Amino acid sequence: MEQLYLQVNSFDGTIPDLSGLVGVKEVDFSNNNLSGSIPRYLANFNSLEHLNLSNNNFEGKVPTEGKFKNATVVSVFGNKNLCGGVLELKLSPCLYQELEKRAKHSSLSKKVVIGVCIGGSIFVTLFIASVSLCWLKKRKKNKTNAATQSTFGTFHEQISYGDLRSATDGFSSSSLIGSGSFGAVFKALLPAQNKVVAVKVLNMQQRGAMKSFMAECESLKDVRHRNLVKLLTACSKLRCFLVVQGNQFRALIYEFMPNGSLDMWLHSEEVEEIHRPSRTLTLLERLHIAIDVAYVLDYLHVHCHEAIAHCDLKPRNVLLDNDLTAHVSDFGLARILLKFDQEYFLNQLSSAGVRGTIGYAAPEYGLGGQISTHGDVYSFGILVLEMFSGKRPTNEVFGENFTLCSYVKSALPERVLEVADEFILHSGLRIGFPAAKCLTLVFEVGLRCCEESPVSRLAMSEAVKELISIRESFFRSRRRAAR
Repeated sequence: MEQLYLQVNSFDGTIPDLSGLVGVKEVDFSNNNLSGSIPRYLANFNSLEHLNLSNNNFEGKVPTEGKFKNATVVSVFGNKNLCGGVLELKLSPCLYQELEKRAKHSSLSKKVVIGVCIGGSIFVTLFIASVSLCWLKKRKKNKTNAATQSTFGTFHEQISYGDLRSATDGFSSSSLIGSGSFGAVFKALLPAQNKVVAVKVLNMQQRGAMKSFMAECESLKDVRHRNLVKLLTACSKLRCFLVVQGNQFRALIYEFMPNGSLDMWLHSEEVEEIHRPSRTLTLLERLHIAIDVAYVLDYLHVHCHEAIAHCDLKPRNVLLDNDLTAHVSDFGLARILLKFDQEYFLNQLSSAGVRGTIGYAAPEYGLGGQISTHGDVYSFGILVLEMFSGKRPTNEVFGENFTLCSYVKSALPERVLEVADEFILHSGLRIGFPAAKCLTLVFEVGLRCCEESPVSRLAMSEAVKELISIRESFFRSRRRAAR
């Protein structure tokens, strides 16, 4: 067994003995009610690529050896009683937990623990306050200077502008795999690492490009999720800094997604034949992708240390790997939403500029509304409707009073098959499959995300649960673990 997906099942108790599954690559126990400590033997699973224990009730010290050394492999957010682990996991130290255990042995230990905790708390508070003050002063003074590296690692630290130019054949059109208002994306082979990557080069003459560059770094420097495109650069607190800059040249290097964007799979008739997918996506594959995207949006909105709005979710920004797992890309328009510092938040948004792509952007943005995670929910709803109807929100049949939302809504439930993508109905469905019922439920999730009022929209956590419920109900014998 290489994959074990048991997320969102309301399991409780401790993790069962998995010590015999040494060859497993992906383990997901997220969004359950599991408790106890994290088994140390998981550190020795050499094949393990992703371990998701998020949103449970685990407690105690997180191991720091083996696979637990790499924070990109392990996800443990949402377990408030965990401590320790590598620094990148941003967990509290285990000092207090250890002291509490020792306190049980004697009354003298209790007094020591109380004194140490109080004294330690005062010391930590004063230390954090002084460090924060110094940091704020330094930030204000050196806002445009390069800062120290964060925990992204130094995989591409030594790549020069010349290296990138050679790897992309002079940034030629034959290496070009995508473009937008803020720049272009090139496929590149890095000989030294023998690795194919995607190089996003920003157009520095495009107004707002530097802000886009800074926002992308700020959003991604501490964000890790299996359904996000992995940024392979070294990144500092204020800017992504590469030794790949000549004059105004700025670039971000990402892992390469071999199956391209969701957009080219949904609208293959618009793609050059040489890049066109050989088939269409089945209903189940589209459901998998929708759940992947919903998962990562829920993570960005709720489970990051600061809420992050993507602001430009659309099929072109959903990329697919070898097994068609979705990875959300392009955080160029994202803004960190500071929940408790509105003044700073408003300053950050004072000249935010573009807030998404026409057709996918929430209606409140067109009225000057502030960027929020509710806007992402709207974009996700449009994405779902497009995925299962096959129609873009900008299709020429739609106008001011006739939108993709109203088009789908008017057909439910009796005429749902009339608005469904015809390729879904002729690909990968067993005889007698209740397609109309399944599609009606999926479309209803999309429509609830597209409500006109931001506060009336479905929370992403609820969208995840409902889409998983649909998948389990209609594809019970074809679970994702079989992929």
